[in-house]
Amino acid sequence: MFKRIAQQHRELVQDLVMNLQALAITLENQGYLASCYTCGGQMNSASFMVSLGEDHLIRFLVSDYGITWTEMRDDRELMKLEGAEAISQLEDLANLVKYQVKPIALETRKGSAGFGQVQPI
Repeated sequence: MFKRIAQQHRELVQDLVMNLQALAITLENQGYLASCYTCGGQMNSASFMVSLGEDHLIRFLVSDYGITWTEMRDDRELMKLEGAEAISQLEDLANLVKYQVKPIALETRKGSAGFGQVQPI
């Protein structure tokens, strides 16, 4: 049973890495500064980063050791999520591409330091 679960986890990480690479390319094509680096050819880890402007940075790390989402503004950590919550946060980021929206400036958000709100262009 545990070998099967370990294999499913490896496959999840590989799927995430492939999707992060595609997301980085798509975001770059839309004018965002984005990158996705992997270690080796096995696609068992990746470091994904995207700049949303005005010193607003998203970093997503995935490996066999864990999955983390870190959002920073002006070199300060605003939010750090792990596991399923980190993966769920990618949906909002993917909506930048899907709906061609831009993030709301933090100053206009009330009570939220996170990335979760977007507005149409």
